[in-house]
Amino acid sequence: MSEVVLSLAPAVEDRLLPRLLDEGCAVVGRPASAGEAMALLDRIGADALIATASPRHCDARLVERAAALGLAVVLLASDDAERAYAASVGVADPLAADVLLPELLARLERGAERPVTERAAPRAGGRGRVTAVWGPAGAPGRTTTAIALAAELAASGSVVALVDADTVGAAVAPALGLFDEAPGLAAACRLAAAGALTPAELDRIAQQHRGSRAAFSVLTGIGRPSRWPELSNDRVTKVLGACRGWVDHIVVDTGFNLETDEEIVSDLFAPRRNAATIAALRAADIVVAVGAADPVGLARFVRAYGDLIELVDPSVVRVVIGKVRASAVGIGAAAQIRASLLRFGGIADVTLVPSDPSACDAALLTARTLPDAAPRSAATAALRRFTLDHLAERPILQPRRLLRLRSAQPA
Repeated sequence: MSEVVLSLAPAVEDRLLPRLLDEGCAVVGRPASAGEAMALLDRIGADALIATASPRHCDARLVERAAALGLAVVLLASDDAERAYAASVGVADPLAADVLLPELLARLERGAERPVTERAAPRAGGRGRVTAVWGPAGAPGRTTTAIALAAELAASGSVVALVDADTVGAAVAPALGLFDEAPGLAAACRLAAAGALTPAELDRIAQQHRGSRAAFSVLTGIGRPSRWPELSNDRVTKVLGACRGWVDHIVVDTGFNLETDEEIVSDLFAPRRNAATIAALRAADIVVAVGAADPVGLARFVRAYGDLIELVDPSVVRVVIGKVRASAVGIGAAAQIRASLLRFGGIADVTLVPSDPSACDAALLTARTLPDAAPRSAATAALRRFTLDHLAERPILQPRRLLRLRSAQPA
């Protein structure tokens, strides 16, 4: 085994690196994160990957990519939590972090056990999938993105529900021109607490947004932030579980705050302000992390992203950076953004959404989704491609050209 990539915690690397070099192993890469390791594997040739079994240094996508490239994968775990994490990413037999070098070399010599790349079955509770849309403070475009994703999924033929779980600034209802005097999510939480939340009740309390290509259901958010105690962790979790048996796909617009400082208070059973956001993220099959493409927005995103991947499995996170424009980033904005995210956040896979303020303004002015208000916008195209690549299970219906041709006819 001659060429090895190390993605290790600093203390483990300091112990193993000189010993591997003494044994004649060529260490061809020492990435600091799973994202950097992913990018490195695609650029260089290697025989094996040795990584610490932690979200920072290894995730399911990295394990699957290494297996696809034919690398032997060895994970090192220091405790039961890391051993459980190794199993969750497909490596059932990690070695101890303080493994002796002969044992490690023996594992490398026999090629290590190939990781099991089959993903876990969908979470229990029904057939529907949950996608949570999250982003840091500073209006990076969470709500606009969540609405657009719901619209594109509905256009693919899926039965879709959009849930506003933002307890600080719920905005789905006003963005779509819906009434929010009786918030749908709060009503669903009350029914869930009473054990009475059924698909029929969800149909009753949900509102319908009817777009030009498809309609989707909406559980509106709380109109006043003071009502946040109604959206407890247990209630929101039960609502999302019930929604899985109601629709094909649930898109949740979450808040930005991931802090759990309230845990230090003496009343362990008191409600938590950020419980709805945290519950939605933990229940999600996919987490869409949204950031803004400017120096302040990217700095906020990178800092908050570290907190996010401590809360959820990094393998379920998909990064979307919106409002991309050269005027805020400089020449070669896309390349600069990708390089910055890789360097400071270890994020190798990112979807960039061009800035289109006119299209977003048109959507707000007419209370429509971005795909309906500006079907040929570059921002719409980027979000449609993202939905097709990461979320949709069926082809997305394209806007009808007949409408444009008719409008072009002389009066």
